[in-house]
Amino acid sequence: MPRALITGITGQDGSYLAEFLLEKGYEVIGMVRRTSTVNFSRIQHIQDKITLVSGDLLDQGSLIAILREYEPDEVYNLAAQSFVPTSWDQPVFTGEVTALGVTRMLEAIRTVDPSIRFYQASSSEMFGKVREVPQNELTPFYPRSPYGVAKVYGHWITVNYRESFGIYAVSGILFNHESPRRGLEFVTRKVSYGVAKIKLGLARELRLGNLDARRDWGYAGDYVRAMWLMLQQPAPDDYVVGTGETHSVRELCEIAFAHVGLDWRDYVVQDPRYMRPAEVDLLVADPSKARRVLGWEPTVSFEELVRMMVDADLQLLQEEIERGLIRPEPGRV
Repeated sequence: MPRALITGITGQDGSYLAEFLLEKGYEVIGMVRRTSTVNFSRIQHIQDKITLVSGDLLDQGSLIAILREYEPDEVYNLAAQSFVPTSWDQPVFTGEVTALGVTRMLEAIRTVDPSIRFYQASSSEMFGKVREVPQNELTPFYPRSPYGVAKVYGHWITVNYRESFGIYAVSGILFNHESPRRGLEFVTRKVSYGVAKIKLGLARELRLGNLDARRDWGYAGDYVRAMWLMLQQPAPDDYVVGTGETHSVRELCEIAFAHVGLDWRDYVVQDPRYMRPAEVDLLVADPSKARRVLGWEPTVSFEELVRMMVDADLQLLQEEIERGLIRPEPGRV
């Protein structure tokens, strides 16, 4: 039975990857930080099938101890300070976790067992102020946020350990990938949750930033399959993973509101507070290498993804209404 360690297992990607690996017959070890706010809701349904261990990307000793005790065959480094706006408020912390945390894990692997296969979660935010459209594995990076800068460091340190020490280390340059498990602070979930609240009479408007920003949005459940495929190849390499399609935040709103029979223009308010200090306007993947080498294809369309997220939030909020946890405004339902 192969054994995998997942950092960031309580996040969106970590939970989907854990499910996927369990289906593949893996023993799954999940690393979690010991904090008072840790949220296990995304993995609650599989918690009895995985082993959770305490560790932190800020503490290399904990990483070495985990690798020595559990002897994983594969390590998937999904943990990070992953919200771009927060990286402006906490740039040093973002660098410590999202950048140097990668080095600590790679150094732990080099120390304990260099035969461990390592996956680094790189990001399309590394392209930032894009040098070419679409973006592939050879497109130069031009990050536009502390998060993007930290991810560039994590990406290149992974390449360096692969080339310098012969470690099987890969980076998946993943474009935006969403799901009903996405955090409420991300724009796709902010929209789907906001639409559900408005439809159920729990809110009157939805405040957003740049409606013209375009992204390559896919389904997180598809993308974790690409992570696994990267570690199954004869030789390590880096891959761009995305749909190759681009959609604006405005399109996102149109589809989400239309799904519940509403016109987005009646509810969306553009708020300058949600504009980034340095905007990334257009990100779109060229995933041809992943399709050619890995045989990977997305299975969920953008429209299907948006509707899936809206339906999930409608169900979530409806259950909270039925349990008396929240209450619609009088006369609005």
